[in-house]
Amino acid sequence: MKSITVFLMTALLAGSVLASDAAPKAAKPDLAKGEASFGAVCAACHAADGNSGTPANPKLAQQHPEYLIKQLHEFKSGKRANAIMSGFASQLSDDDMRNIAYWLSSKAAKPGFAKDKDTVALGERIYRGGIADRQVPACASCHSPNGAGMPSQYPRLAGQHADYTNTQMISFREGGRKNGAQMTLVAAKMNDREIKAVSDYIAGLR
Repeated sequence: MKSITVFLMTALLAGSVLASDAAPKAAKPDLAKGEASFGAVCAACHAADGNSGTPANPKLAQQHPEYLIKQLHEFKSGKRANAIMSGFASQLSDDDMRNIAYWLSSKAAKPGFAKDKDTVALGERIYRGGIADRQVPACASCHSPNGAGMPSQYPRLAGQHADYTNTQMISFREGGRKNGAQMTLVAAKMNDREIKAVSDYIAGLR
């Protein structure tokens, strides 16, 4: 009986090794292909290096690739509603998305700056300390004190256009953007002035 047990355990272990060896490994991102795809599909709105100069279009350079891949998949599936982006994302394969995302993450983000002197103190207070009486957490707790974010979890915000951040937060608050439950809860407790202030402050983070 003991020899049979040993034989079965050996066979199971061997099978596990073979299975792991046979498991497909994710292909290494092809940055050259990512650059080519980005140039053909995305650069017109987001600039050749991912540093959009148009306030309504987000800067994508140096963004965490996992976050970009997630957003592209959700544009493609319709979970994140945007007619323009859904159309572009529908043309991309999983490999295209990975290549583009990792290429963008390799590009340096250009710094931005806050423009509204009257609200910068309020924006900083919310970003670093939240709004205690409404249980709004500090933005820095997820997106880091300098806006670098946390890979695979929370996006980089530093230097992002204030107009874009403001639009997204209002969309979360009003239910237009549905692919971030945590941000929906946060934005729901903030008024227009607070959202505008923190968006402007984020633009100057570096």
